[in-house]
Amino acid sequence: MKRRTLDLLFSIGGLGLAVLLLVVGIVLTTNANFANTYVRDQLGAQHISFKPADTLTDEEKKSDCLREYAGQRLTTGKQAECYANEFIGLHLTAIGGGKTYADLGEPQAALREQVAQAEQAKAANLADLQKQLAEVSAQRETVFKGETLRGLLLTSYGFSEFGRKAGQGALAMYLGAALLLLLSLAGLVHAFRTPASETFAAPEQAREKITT
Repeated sequence: MKRRTLDLLFSIGGLGLAVLLLVVGIVLTTNANFANTYVRDQLGAQHISFKPADTLTDEEKKSDCLREYAGQRLTTGKQAECYANEFIGLHLTAIGGGKTYADLGEPQAALREQVAQAEQAKAANLADLQKQLAEVSAQRETVFKGETLRGLLLTSYGFSEFGRKAGQGALAMYLGAALLLLLSLAGLVHAFRTPASETFAAPEQAREKITT
């Protein structure tokens, strides 16, 4: 095979791969931009703000991100992760004593049964049981709302991470496309500088020429 033909084949193939990588990079960039814009718009619509630094409690001050984002509007995935885990998570632990919405269901059901029995028996501790039931029910409702908001914020954070990974992938595609483009152009230059009659010598043939 002629050397020029081989150079042209490799160069054209490299250009084709460069175009393919460029297209993939554009698709990944589009997805990354969509994810970032969507997360920013959805979080911004909630009008959530971090507490100012001078209002943070001693427990909240232990969180690096709560101090970093103090007083800022919540608009990014990383901020959503911080608010969900370090702020909401902290207060949910304080409200429910570390118990989740599902965990509080058992004591709530038990108190409901006790209240029903006390009402039938007209027990003297009926008012106390009703007060306990109201407190547990209020805790469970608050924990449910907190867990729901925390889950939504963490979902936004996860979506933003997909966008970040897509952006990194796009950068890798662009770098790969640029490298292939340079190599292909170098191959084309070499092809047109090579005499048309020159053929490609196999390694065995090249060794024979050297030895002879």
